Amino acid sequence: MIPAGPASSPALPFLPTIFRKPRRPLLTIAISYLLSIGGSLLIAAVVSLLFAKGAAPDFSWLAGSGFTAVFILAIATPVLETLILAATTSILLRLVRPGHAILLSSFGWALAHSYQAPVWGLVIWWPFIIFTTLYVVWKRRSLAWGLFMPYAVHLLQNLIPAIGIGYPQLIPAI
Repeated sequence: MIPAGPASSPALPFLPTIFRKPRRPLLTIAISYLLSIGGSLLIAAVVSLLFAKGAAPDFSWLAGSGFTAVFILAIATPVLETLILAATTSILLRLVRPGHAILLSSFGWALAHSYQAPVWGLVIWWPFIIFTTLYVVWKRRSLAWGLFMPYAVHLLQNLIPAIGIGYPQLIPAI
């Protein structure tokens, strides 16, 4: 029998203990969101200082589109990306340890998001560590939980920017 504790946890050791076991979903979502958005905002601030403007992706095609922007960016995209994340991470978990699978997955997402705006991948890398960790840990409870938890945090991560893009009069700075 594998002993309980951090050694048997699929979560990365630098993440809070809430990531060790699939318990307390609402608290996990709240903490995950705060870590995800906080980390990505910090990285975005550093990236914006180090690199020229244009580091952000172009969503002008959705500007002012209201619910369409919110639906695409905060609902549909997290669904699609969660399904892709689950499929690729499940393959990686057959090949490498969970911690390595989480890191490889997050680097893959950083590269994929760099396609539209090269340094955007740096900002995306951190949230995808959180999303992938949630998938790996909560999949132990069930596949449904494994899919729901990263989706919920991803939706929250994208929600305010999606509202800002769809309804620029509400959040004009985005």
